[in-house]
Amino acid sequence: MTAPSLDLESRGVGELLDAIAAKVPTPGGGAVASVTGALATALVGMVLAYTVGKKKYAEFAADHEDAIRTCARTRELLARLAQEDVDAYAAMNELMSLPEDDPRRVDEMPAVALAATQVPLAVAATACDLLRLCEQLATRTNRMLRSDLEIAAILARATADAAHCNVAINLPTLERLGIAGGIREEADALVGRASALESSIREQCH
Repeated sequence: MTAPSLDLESRGVGELLDAIAAKVPTPGGGAVASVTGALATALVGMVLAYTVGKKKYAEFAADHEDAIRTCARTRELLARLAQEDVDAYAAMNELMSLPEDDPRRVDEMPAVALAATQVPLAVAATACDLLRLCEQLATRTNRMLRSDLEIAAILARATADAAHCNVAINLPTLERLGIAGGIREEADALVGRASALESSIREQCH
């Protein structure tokens, strides 16, 4: 089965919402997590755009330029992860439609289930990286846009939480296959980190 192309950069908002709402397996919650992270990143970009060039923040100019580049890379990464989630879920859905003892399902399920878990883990880690950037920028960007930076932090935390849900749904399969490793602990740690960073950012924005 070929997964549909999500193509976040060219789809309109309405088209994307229609695709998510449709009675089809993908895009689903995993892709939505990445899209939420991309929205958070875009807000951080806006905060930076309204900060660059202001004399009050001139001493942080180099940091701002680095942050702008980081946001661009983060948006690209989250768009790619959204598509990878679509691909991974489509592969998982196809295997799950086969009988449990089907040779193909038995052979391919470990790799497919692991991929379907590693993608949301990467999304959660990316959300934490974005939250760390927000924390660094909280006192170094235009205070008139502090609510936008706070909203970016809220969305980034939501991204991590949503990604954790997608890790958790796959853990029983990984555990049954004996390949769960420390994935649960890693996912829990990322969510804890995201929560702490969000709290710090929101406090600094008030």
